[in-house]
Amino acid sequence: MLSRFLNDRSGNFGIMSALLVVPLLGIAGVAIDVAEALSRKTQLQDAADSAALAAIAEKSAAFKQAMLMSNNGDVPFGIKDAEDFFNSQVAAMTGVTLQNSSAAVKRDDNQLKAVFNYTASVPTTLLRVIGKDSITVSGQASTVFQTETFRDFFLLLDNTPSMGVAATTADINKMVANTPDKCAFACHIVKDGVEDLNSYYNKAKSLGVTIRINVVAQATAALMDTAVSVRKSPNQYRMAVYTFGQKAEDRKLLEVVSLTDNLKEAKEKASLIDLMSIPYQGYDSDQQTDFDRALQDLSTKLGHPGTGLTAASPEKIVFFVSDGVNDSKKPQSCTKKLTGTRCQEPIDIRVCEHLKKRGYKIAVLYTTYLPLPTNNWYNTWIKPFQPEIATRMQSCATPGYFFEVGPSEGITDAMNSLFLKIVSSPRLTG
Repeated sequence: MLSRFLNDRSGNFGIMSALLVVPLLGIAGVAIDVAEALSRKTQLQDAADSAALAAIAEKSAAFKQAMLMSNNGDVPFGIKDAEDFFNSQVAAMTGVTLQNSSAAVKRDDNQLKAVFNYTASVPTTLLRVIGKDSITVSGQASTVFQTETFRDFFLLLDNTPSMGVAATTADINKMVANTPDKCAFACHIVKDGVEDLNSYYNKAKSLGVTIRINVVAQATAALMDTAVSVRKSPNQYRMAVYTFGQKAEDRKLLEVVSLTDNLKEAKEKASLIDLMSIPYQGYDSDQQTDFDRALQDLSTKLGHPGTGLTAASPEKIVFFVSDGVNDSKKPQSCTKKLTGTRCQEPIDIRVCEHLKKRGYKIAVLYTTYLPLPTNNWYNTWIKPFQPEIATRMQSCATPGYFFEVGPSEGITDAMNSLFLKIVSSPRLTG
């Protein structure tokens, strides 16, 4: 009997099944519970990704705070926003218990970075038979937002007598037809503080003729509105406005608007820019347009050229608006034939090159110097180098920062186009 019992195999399947049921349930439990844990992890990861993105979105409090920071560092508003967003998402989930989470939001030059970490537990079902009550899941989400470049614009507006020329071909023709010497220039004559009511400046007004400097002033004012509409924070763009002076007797770089991010106030002041006055026709041999001196004097106002990565290190951009013809006392190094010591020439780009080598950018809006075939002075001195004016102005500009606007085009549109081109250009880091 003992031998038969030991050799009997008829109950092996039942015994083996009893022995294997626990590990088989464990294996099945692993598959089911791990699949559930992975599903919950996907939900948590989506929430973490969304929280990191929300923390540094362009409209977020963190973005606004970061844009106002002068230096790199933590952005507290972003940390709270990320945590609040993530917690609200988790609260709507079932079958998951959050153990801990943390957020870090930092400004690193012109990058805003957010990192979100989380750890949670997902309860098991079948794995409980082997003593495993939950599965721990964790993850990390990270995002980077490329912030805008900070820039300071120094607008140098040519308001010398040559910018008193009528603004369009139709206006030129009207001035020529209504002046005895067929002059298209609206000379602004003020002597001893008294306006000459018979000057061509006033004649232009009475004829309804618009002159170049008035259009430039209007365009400069409109530019402030454009800057406000595209900036990401109140301090992203600052502007200063300069002219060549109020009157010829006291020629100097005139600060119309000091460097400011209050562009509404800058707009009001810029709209009042007017043509430089002269005490009488032919004063000082008309040598009021000294580009070399204006740009050299402006260079002392610019400050150190920055990277544009932070508000404390803005890029410095000279925004030069002119018709491109220098007319000044320059007995040496004039690039064209002198009249005594008077130098009439296209802009001498050596001063431009000096600024660019120091790290400044130069944007040039060239208001096309209009041919004046009825004017003997123009025919003698300017016409011979007329084709060179635009070329020299473009050479003065930083590559890509040049725009020419002709008499039939809008200076306001051109000025805005050049500005938008600058602020949308990629920032070079190397």
